[in-house]
Amino acid sequence: MHTPVQPSGNPGGPGLPWPLLNSIAAVTDAPLTSIADVLRDALAPYLGSSALVIFTEDCTGRPQKKAGRDAIISRVSIDELDSLRAALEGEDPWQGEAVIAAQERSVLAMKYLPSRALLVVTDPVDAVAALGADNAGGNIVKYLWHLAARRIQEKVADAPPSYLLESRAASAERLRVTSELVDQHATTLETVAAALRSTALDDASSRATATDLVAKALVRLRTQSDRTTDLVEEPVAKAFERLREDLLPLTRFSGVDVQFIEPPLNGRALPGEVAHAARAIVRGLLLVMMDQPEVRRVRAQWDCDGENLLINVRDDGGGSLSVEAPSMGRLDRRVQALDGKMQVEIMPGWGADVSVALPLDAPQATPADVSAWKLGGRELEVLQHLAAGQRNRSIAGALNISENTVKFHVGNIFRKMGVSSRTEAIALAASSGLR
Repeated sequence: MHTPVQPSGNPGGPGLPWPLLNSIAAVTDAPLTSIADVLRDALAPYLGSSALVIFTEDCTGRPQKKAGRDAIISRVSIDELDSLRAALEGEDPWQGEAVIAAQERSVLAMKYLPSRALLVVTDPVDAVAALGADNAGGNIVKYLWHLAARRIQEKVADAPPSYLLESRAASAERLRVTSELVDQHATTLETVAAALRSTALDDASSRATATDLVAKALVRLRTQSDRTTDLVEEPVAKAFERLREDLLPLTRFSGVDVQFIEPPLNGRALPGEVAHAARAIVRGLLLVMMDQPEVRRVRAQWDCDGENLLINVRDDGGGSLSVEAPSMGRLDRRVQALDGKMQVEIMPGWGADVSVALPLDAPQATPADVSAWKLGGRELEVLQHLAAGQRNRSIAGALNISENTVKFHVGNIFRKMGVSSRTEAIALAASSGLR
């Protein structure tokens, strides 16, 4: 992390607010996996809290960014955050009581309208300053929150390979866990409903009331499951429309005629990381192609074959696009991060034609042979996250356990594997087929 530190001698002047400048730099440079922790630390001098939660649908794989008390951040639900966000108007801070982590708590909440992101601070301390519209503390709190929200929005739009890999892993895990919970609770509620409908019970009124309550609970549970699916998938037509909207400022003033060929309306929904990557790839290709002086027209097209999102971008230039350019290398790394393929055809005098295929499903992993290490179930989960390059804090958030618990499991993993470092553990896991 690159942060300005106060230089000796204060060459910029003794009155500069170095703690605030360092906080701004920290938020600006923060990776998405730790941005909640960084923002909470930055806000601490102006707004204390027991926990801080960011809810943003820009991050389809992990829409919650959390820091603070494990009892809160491990239990807060999307349904709670969605309900709170719907009750807020504008971007002004709001303080009151709200259900967070299955309990009514004192919270301070703010929205960021460009992305509809939500900030929730539980048990706020010095909240009066944060709520004040005309005081420095309140303005700083709002500024730091907007800075973090913009950072998330820009990071997702850029869709670097590291984000795409993390998003794909998080999406798959969230869907698996949610599916298991829905099945488990649905079975329980259906069983209760069947028992209450039994003619062996005498109190018809009680049975009717209980049956109605259980039916509503089932509907709510299924709705939450659908909501989770909505967060990790995006209809292909909607994803393409977002692409056109994002590129409108670029295409309006470029002097280049950009034609968009829409995908079929009934095409398969796109996983969030594929939609983000596709938009970033098309945007990058347009910038590269439009930078050629002889280009007058560019055509961008999406299609689906049921297994892949097919992207084609073609220009009418003289065929001077350089495949070896650094910008093309960055785009290819995005494609490879999702196990996709990119083909570039340069036609001298006729332009360039770039085709990209992004798989809609993550590749099936080869079964890993880890039996010799005799790892427990949770230890194996921790090792899988280690092998994916995640740090202890990220693993704790993904598994809803404390960071100290992660450290405990990591120590046991090292002992059982016979290694002494994360690098050795990751290398050994990879050589055994664990990804």
